[in-house]
Amino acid sequence: MCRTLTAFPTTCLERAKEFKTRLGIFLHKSELGSDTGSVGKFEWSSKHGKEGNFSEDVLGWKESFDLLLSSKNGVAAFHAFLKTEFSEENLEFWLACEEFKKLRSATKLASRAHKIFDEFIRSEAPKEVNIDHETRELTRTNVQAATATCFDVAQGKTRTLMEKDSYPRFLKSPAYQDLAAQAAAALASPSSCGPVEPSHT
Repeated sequence: MCRTLTAFPTTCLERAKEFKTRLGIFLHKSELGSDTGSVGKFEWSSKHGKEGNFSEDVLGWKESFDLLLSSKNGVAAFHAFLKTEFSEENLEFWLACEEFKKLRSATKLASRAHKIFDEFIRSEAPKEVNIDHETRELTRTNVQAATATCFDVAQGKTRTLMEKDSYPRFLKSPAYQDLAAQAAAALASPSSCGPVEPSHT
């Protein structure tokens, strides 16, 4: 595995750069023509860790949906994939709910609750999520006296839908398959990234 920059042979540095570039291109799709205000800006940055950690992160996404959602890069990649299917609203709603739960001000909770409801829950909302009528009405009632848990039922249903529907397709997508193959290769071939053998001339 690649350890220190000083020990990297040129080919290893080039491979690491190409690896991150591929993810950058993959994630860039989520930025084009997007106003993902509730999601935040997703992009790969070298500050997120060493190549080895990144490879393990990528491979961990297929272990469970929870691992994917707990990874900043995983969420970014999944969001980019969902945009190619025009179905990113469920993830954006889930992320908006996660941020919503962190609010401590009752005034901010009420204001943000109505904004989330209008953006994702109400009928004909600009990013309407796919939930049943009962859940929609329950959420409408909850928002009238907003608490940190008022979206829990709706959030849980959208998460289940993503896990059973979009997540398996993401794992089978050529983009993820290619990324995972490179991650596995990077972890499986430490010799290609080891120190250069000294020449005895």
